[in-house]
This record gives sequence, structure tokens and C-alpha cells, in this order.
Amino acid sequence: MRRSDPDTYPVPLGGPAPLPAPAEAIVAALVPHVTPARWARMQAVAASRSYAVQPVLEAFHDPHNASAVLRSCDAFGIQRVHVVPGEEEFLAARKVSRGTDRWLELVAHEGIAPCLDGLKAQGFEIYVASMEGDVHPAELATVPKVAVVFGNERRGPSPTARALSDGTYAVPMRGFVESLNVSVAAAITLQAVMHGRPGDLTETERRALEARYLMTTLASAEAILRERGVLS
Repeated sequence: MRRSDPDTYPVPLGGPAPLPAPAEAIVAALVPHVTPARWARMQAVAASRSYAVQPVLEAFHDPHNASAVLRSCDAFGIQRVHVVPGEEEFLAARKVSRGTDRWLELVAHEGIAPCLDGLKAQGFEIYVASMEGDVHPAELATVPKVAVVFGNERRGPSPTARALSDGTYAVPMRGFVESLNVSVAAAITLQAVMHGRPGDLTETERRALEARYLMTTLASAEAILRERGVLS
């Protein structure tokens, strides 16, 4: 997909802004304005979210690929995604992402080294996708805290990412093809790594996420909060 396509847009990468009020107060004010089915869905999604698996997207070029990976992250219960834009702005495609970036925490980094160093400091093991990978994606499901690096479509993960990783993995293939599109590889990987993992957010994190979901869903959220006295 061309980066100049009118369907593309720059994805906000600042991570979630602080809630404007306590989560409990936001939830109490906004829940009456969504259907019971919608609220139940929000609660179920928040309860299944995980911080234990965190993908790293390094120097993506194609907005279609970026969007497809974000969509997979949302589908498989991953909450936080790290983005290293490289020389180009990180773009997504509306028809592919379907707004899934609204539900995720997208954190930008100036370089791959500070990104991976920060994850290691938090106790994450780093694995890089490689045709010569040492392990199967399913084996990563047993790693308590794992970050998976997906590199540029043409160049793959950078030498720095490889040097800082704890290991490599490969998606097993039986045909003549030797590689997969990065968005396909990411979907296979994330499904395997998340298999059997329960949601792991604390009660406080989960409640904050529910509050964010409500504010994202309701266009009139701020007005309702002011009317209820939650915001001054």
C-alpha cells in the first residue's frame, strides 16, 4: 500500500493520557449511557488483556502491514505495543485497522536500543523473528514476560535488535516459500504466544482500561462527565 494513499493516517504514539478523573467515578457516570451488552463486552475485553506480551514494531514502511499487526494485537488480547518509527512516520490504514489503535497503548521510542533496554529492565525476554530461529512461537507462550520484535518488511530486524535479543524464533513452514509477510508472521506469532495466557492486569489497571473504553466509545463523554460533576 502506498504511504500517500488517502486512507492512511498517522497513529498517535504518546501512550494513554492520564485519566481526567478517578476511574471509578468515570465508570459510574458513563456506564448508564451504553447498552448492557456493550458494557459487558468492554468488561470482558479488559479482563482478558495482557501486559506480559509486548510486540515491538521496528521501522515499518507499509501502512497496511502496520494496521494488520495492530488489529492482531487487539484480537489476541495484547494491550501495549512499542513502535520504533525509524526514518518514516508510523502510518496506518483506516480500512485495515478499523480503529483498533484506539483500544491499544502505543508507545513510541527514538531507537531500538533504548526500547529493548527498557523492556529488559522491566524483566522482559526479547525474541526476534528470523528464518534461522532457534525456537517455535508456541514455546514463547511459556515465557512469563516476552517482547517480540518485528522488523522492517525488506530488511527485517536491525542488527541492533538481533544483538540485544535473548533469542530468535521462526514460524515453521512446509512449502517452497521461505518467508511470510510480516503481518501474517505477526498474527501467527501473537496467537501462539498468547495461547493459554489469562488476562493479567491488576484490578486498578483493569478499571482504568474500562474507563478509557467508555470515554473512547462515547463522543459525548466529556460533556456527560461535566454534567455529572466528575469534571469541573
